[in-house]
Amino acid sequence: MKCRFVRYSPWLVHFNTGACNGCDIEVLAAITPLYDPERFGVKLAPSIRHGDVLVVTGALTKKSAERLKRLYDQMPSPKFVVAVGACAIDGGVFQKSYSVLRGADKVVPVDIYVPGCPPRPEAILDAIVKLREKLAQPQSSENRQ
Repeated sequence: MKCRFVRYSPWLVHFNTGACNGCDIEVLAAITPLYDPERFGVKLAPSIRHGDVLVVTGALTKKSAERLKRLYDQMPSPKFVVAVGACAIDGGVFQKSYSVLRGADKVVPVDIYVPGCPPRPEAILDAIVKLREKLAQPQSSENRQ
């Protein structure tokens, strides 16, 4: 039942794992009035407990993986994850480092990937819109917890 509300107004929670901040700047640019994300109902959540979509940026290290898992567990169900940038998808230029886990999907289930280094704000908003379209399909709403 709650998936219906997420479909209309997804609230984002942004988690930076600590890379170069290029993707963070683009995520913040995507939620400015220039791109007007509120026409899709997209806005930043005031707390992790109010968020519907977790936006992960940066190379996931072993230490940040623990925090990411804890944040994911604190989100109410249904919850969705968007990996933004090459570092969040597979480690990017840091993937050969001993402390990098090579992607957010190693820790939490990722629903949408936004490739790029860094991706454009339009691509980030397009991923959120595609997530909304994915939620509009009845089979995807039933499978998520």
